[in-house]
Amino acid sequence: MFNRLLIGAAALSLAATMAFGVQGAKFYIGDGDKEKVFMDMVNNKISTIGYVLSDPHERINDAYKTKWGTEYKEEKGVKVKHPDFDPTFKETLDNLGFFSITNDKVVGPLLMKEPALGGFSPFNLHIWKKMGEDKTYVGHVDPATMLDIVGVKDADVRAKFIASFIPLDKMVSEEIGSKVQTVDYKALPAKPMMTFEFPVDRAESLDAFISDFQGKFEEKFEANHYIIAGYKDIKGSMTDNNVEFGRFDAYWVYSLCHFRFSEGIFNNGRPDAGAFAPCSMYMYVEKGSNKLMVGMPRLENWIAVMGIKDPKMVDSIHNLDKEIIGIMTGLGGKEL
Repeated sequence: MFNRLLIGAAALSLAATMAFGVQGAKFYIGDGDKEKVFMDMVNNKISTIGYVLSDPHERINDAYKTKWGTEYKEEKGVKVKHPDFDPTFKETLDNLGFFSITNDKVVGPLLMKEPALGGFSPFNLHIWKKMGEDKTYVGHVDPATMLDIVGVKDADVRAKFIASFIPLDKMVSEEIGSKVQTVDYKALPAKPMMTFEFPVDRAESLDAFISDFQGKFEEKFEANHYIIAGYKDIKGSMTDNNVEFGRFDAYWVYSLCHFRFSEGIFNNGRPDAGAFAPCSMYMYVEKGSNKLMVGMPRLENWIAVMGIKDPKMVDSIHNLDKEIIGIMTGLGGKEL
């Protein structure tokens, strides 16, 4: 009888989840312009709760305006037509910022068990404010959703990773505002991750292989109009923090951004989707291994989690996933 009750309760719980959805992202809302408060928080306060800020990108909206919304620029005192000016560009944001953060001491031991957690290590503490709206939003993708996307099932890893967000959310609530807006979703894509494997030639030094690979990787992505928006040497960070990381000979994470793609979504009505940006692509070589393992959450997760329905945005997301996979396989990677 008791077992039947448990099964019934589980079925009801699953039905409720499917009916009402899962929390995909959470934003704390502050009245007015909270930019100064936010900048003080990320630069001076989050370190007190264990978080490390890397590769901050503030006021991306200004860069959008400069690149596509500015008709003329000055060159050597002469006014010339800006080559990228787009007469259809419409400024919609007072603020848009990506601030990549990681709790290194918490995440290090978890990566030893679940390397794919690098798909959200670092993750974006996101700030945005719409023009004409006297509210500032600060938040991030829900940690349980991060874990679901990268495929982490280990109960201990999940519990510790999720718990590390409690002091962060408390601080954001106190600094920005306690009113909360969530984004809920029904299901993730069938394949939420893209993963690749590259051969490593141990005949040469690993450092030489990594240097050569990173040079080709960066050159190829930049040639396809991506920005290398961040780089974090996870292995080095763990060594500096005296965190045991012996499973890996090397582990690093790139942050990738396609500027025009991002403007087409964040500046066109969906600044909240910026919680997923920039995309974290992790790369690691296990101790003594002859394989470089690479993974990144597919941008298709944006459609599922953030409920993006605009056909133009959906097409651009699918196209970018295909392009990134094409670049990686073109570099010699085997898609897994």
